[in-house]
Amino acid sequence: MRLSRITAYASSLLLTTAFALTGATAAQADQSSGQQAAATGYVALGDSYSSGVGAGAYDSGSGDCKRTPRAYPALWAAANSPSSFNFTACSGARTGDVVANQLGPLGSGTGLVSLSVGGNDAGFADVMTTCVLQSESKCLARIAQARSYVETTLPGNLDRVYSAISAKAPAAQVVVLGYPRFYKLGGGCLAGLSEKERGAINSAADFLNSTTAKRAADHGFTFGDVTSTFTGHEICSGDAWLHSVNWTNIGESYHPKAAGQSRGYLPVFSAAAS
Repeated sequence: MRLSRITAYASSLLLTTAFALTGATAAQADQSSGQQAAATGYVALGDSYSSGVGAGAYDSGSGDCKRTPRAYPALWAAANSPSSFNFTACSGARTGDVVANQLGPLGSGTGLVSLSVGGNDAGFADVMTTCVLQSESKCLARIAQARSYVETTLPGNLDRVYSAISAKAPAAQVVVLGYPRFYKLGGGCLAGLSEKERGAINSAADFLNSTTAKRAADHGFTFGDVTSTFTGHEICSGDAWLHSVNWTNIGESYHPKAAGQSRGYLPVFSAAAS
């Protein structure tokens, strides 16, 4: 009888402990689930291709960053109503600028991040200036210089950005967007760059994209390739979603128009973020 009581008491203690542990585990699971559910904010980082340069209707409050409601991040946020939306992408941004100036809104509640960066590091603006204003040989040499930078230096810069994002927003899905090819080869342009220059610029864009995609994948991020959505809408296509040289607003040159944001970038980002 005495043994039975001791056994019953011990069993009671074990059951009580078991229920307590189960309750704690359940509580922890609920807390974890709550934290995960709370991670629904969206932060849009990056350069001019994310801020929306070229699309017009810029927010005067964004100053030289030239953010616009016509850019794919703002369009996505308007259509999907995330719990919060922070738009810090800025024209001219390089990888170091993203780390230094754009990561403030990231946190445990961030569930989605978009980013385009790397083109300015590689000297995109100087490449195009050289190609437009100087000889074919100088254009090709400047493109080769940019490709060398992308191969040797850019991967480390991208790693620093991606690691910083993961550290500040560990629950976030990160979508890295690439860049379109600029030219339709054999298209309708009768003046301007030679076909050799156009082909070299397109090839350099592909190389930048493949390098970026590799670094993004190694960090567990999704890469959004926009070359397919822009195919048939490059400069010289007759239905371009990209500005060519815009002498009245030089900063918009070689950037997506509003259609490039809504029909070139947005579908790719929406598919990756779903």
